[in-house]
Amino acid sequence: MRVLVIGASGLIGSAICAKLIERGDEVVRVVRPGSAPAVIASGKIAELDLAQAAPDDWLPHLSGVDAVVNCAGTLQDGPGEDTSAVHFHGPSALFKACERAGVRRVIHFSAMGVEKEQPSAFSRTKLEGDKALMASDLDWIILRPSVVLGPGAFGASALFRGLAALPWLPLMPGTGRLQVVRLEDVVRTVEVFLDPASASRLVIEVAGPDALSFEEVVNSYRHWFGWPAARAVNMPAALAGAVYRLSDFAGALGWRPPTRSTAQKEIVRGAVGDNRPWIVETGIKPAALGEALARTPVSVQERWFAKLYLLKPVIFIVLSLFWVLTGIISLTIGYELGIDLMQRTGAGALSGPSVVAGALADMVIGVAIAFRRTSRIGLYGAAGLSLFYAVAGTILLPELWREPLGPLMKIWPILVLHLVALAILKDR
Repeated sequence: MRVLVIGASGLIGSAICAKLIERGDEVVRVVRPGSAPAVIASGKIAELDLAQAAPDDWLPHLSGVDAVVNCAGTLQDGPGEDTSAVHFHGPSALFKACERAGVRRVIHFSAMGVEKEQPSAFSRTKLEGDKALMASDLDWIILRPSVVLGPGAFGASALFRGLAALPWLPLMPGTGRLQVVRLEDVVRTVEVFLDPASASRLVIEVAGPDALSFEEVVNSYRHWFGWPAARAVNMPAALAGAVYRLSDFAGALGWRPPTRSTAQKEIVRGAVGDNRPWIVETGIKPAALGEALARTPVSVQERWFAKLYLLKPVIFIVLSLFWVLTGIISLTIGYELGIDLMQRTGAGALSGPSVVAGALADMVIGVAIAFRRTSRIGLYGAAGLSLFYAVAGTILLPELWREPLGPLMKIWPILVLHLVALAILKDR
């Protein structure tokens, strides 16, 4: 069959695409404009912004399609992120297009518990999208999974790995219990409901067999890594609030940390539900987290990722502040030292403008690194400017290589750190 998968680059969407291709189906992946990979193993890619697309925009992509799977979602409003557009307005246009194109079967991913409470725009708009689909004349299935964990390191799956690398586990106040579900069980569920003969017009909660505490989930990963259980530390409410506010600030810069204020509101409710209808309809026996992890040998790459996960924001914060503060110091308390250094090179009357130009370049690079959209450009600019400083210093003031503090020698570890940042920049 031919299946259109929206949100095909995410944790759930990418796994569904891989499984459908494995079983011989034709897959059309829908991804955001500009995010398509240069090469894919199989299937087709359509670049379309769910948040902006009208029904007419979908019709060419629905030609010959037998079923649609919508896995798209976003945690919180921010630059390039609109919960209402992604969860309600965009899907509503998609559902109308499906009706017009005669595509009957639509599998739509929502979130567990949204019908009970809507503490944030995330859950409120998820519920609105569900209602829009229920009001349609389609053969719909709404899946409301708990926290989905799998081999791919996305969102919560990545966060749990990163927290598992810490010797002390910080526990946020008010965290509810989680009936985590394995990704392979979610994918199998989609397979079952893609069958035209299967039931439709159902709302199904997809949840694992155990309601675990946050600490139990993290320690399951630590056990998998071969590390002893971490000592839990309850974070004071004020400190936890600061973490959420800093994460919101990072979100305003275009980054997507899983610890933004929406998570603060949603985790109080937890993610537990009744998985019995799901088991009856699909025949799936959900795997417990520890059991599923035990079936997969842990790799050195997994341990690397876990230990790098929480270092990544530190790296980008440090590099951004390094360049911005270097520029500020050069224009203030370090200005005279900069002038003296430039005069030693023979710059003469150009000494002042050179110091100012260098300081401004440093600050621009630092700001570029801070914003997600321009971070790659900033990192390349920083690497290029570092090499320029090394070459210029070697030509004009070679004695800097012999100075005790090693101003030119220190360029190389800084350059390597920028290359590390480039290597871990993309989240998916």
